[in-house]
Formats: sequence, C-alpha cells, structure tokens
Amino acid sequence: MSRYWQQCCAFGLSLLILLADGASATAAELVVIVSARSPLVALSTEQVADIFLARTARLPSGEEVQALDLPLGHALRDEFYARVAGKSPALMKAYWTRMVFTGRGQPPRELSSMAAIRKLVGENPATIAYLERSALDASVKAVLVLR
Repeated sequence: MSRYWQQCCAFGLSLLILLADGASATAAELVVIVSARSPLVALSTEQVADIFLARTARLPSGEEVQALDLPLGHALRDEFYARVAGKSPALMKAYWTRMVFTGRGQPPRELSSMAAIRKLVGENPATIAYLERSALDASVKAVLVLR
C-alpha cells in the first residue's frame, strides 16, 4: 500500500472517530414524562410507541392518556420517533397520512415548546410527552429514559 493511501486511510479513520464522538456528545438524553401526580412509575419503549403511534389511548392501568408532541421539524421530535418507533420524519409523515386517511387514528397534539409541554403535563395527569432530561422540574416525572 502506498504511503499516500495510508495517509488517506488514517485521515478518514480520524475523521470518522471525531464525527462519532461529536454525534454522541450532542445526542440529547430524552425522557418520557407524566405529571408528578400520576401514579404511573414506568413504561417500556413498546408501551410508549403504542401510545404515540395511536395504537392505544390508555395506560397499562386502563386510564385514558393523551400524547403531546413538539412541532414538526423539531430536532427532538425527530430523535424521539427514531428512538421509539425507528421511523424517520418522512416515514412518520407517511404513517400519519395513512392513519388519518383510514380513520384509525390522529397524531398527538402539538405544542410549541418544551416549556409548554412540561406545563401542560404537570397540570394534567392524563397526558404524556417527551423532553430533554435537562428540562425536567418537580411538576413532572420521567417514566422512561431513552438513551
């Protein structure tokens, strides 16, 4: 192998390592939240996916729940659905188009910010949402941590 080729490979490998480190450092630690007044303690990733994909409108205890979402195009929303449902924004759009068209479900209610979501979830035990872990306060509690 030529010296030039070895240098190119070494540079490429170094670049990949830097990009991987940067990506893991910037990835947010997401949490699925409910009101601090809710008796719910924990949910699985599958249970959260079922709620946010309108497969169920009930918690495991049988209580009705309304999912809340950040606006379309919000990076945290895209990351949430990638982690929970394994779907890109384009796949999520196709999913909801099909669900609405067939009458099988409606997408979660959208709110404009993490602060608005935290406030509404804190006030209403019948809601569920996701936030960055750093946005938690005493009004809400995490029932699932997505790493």
